[in-house]
Amino acid sequence: MTAAADNVEVTDVERDDPGERGRLQISRTVLRKIAEHAADQDPGSARTRRRIAGVGLGEQGASAQLSGPDDALRVRLDLALRYPAPLRETVASVRKRVGEELRRIADYRVRAIDVTVSALIPADAPARVE
Repeated sequence: MTAAADNVEVTDVERDDPGERGRLQISRTVLRKIAEHAADQDPGSARTRRRIAGVGLGEQGASAQLSGPDDALRVRLDLALRYPAPLRETVASVRKRVGEELRRIADYRVRAIDVTVSALIPADAPARVE
């Protein structure tokens, strides 16, 4: 059954520009996950095995920390890279990708991206069975 709405009144709120209706607040946790995912998607980044007391806990990718105001974020990344590869170019690629993704997805401006390379993983390392 369908009903036709002939006398639908449009309120002023519905006519307003969507940007003037309110503000979208994105959690820092979501921004951190976007940065980590973007860093992991770079072809030069690598995942490392996590171990505690000799027990394998799976793999981990990049980890990120965010600070600063919303209009000038500072991102600190800790990640492993494939080796041998031009490290300077790989880090520049990761920085660019993370900045672009935060801008594209969340519309946040990144002021600085600091990268710490915590491990170099051989690109042709065979998979190990644990």
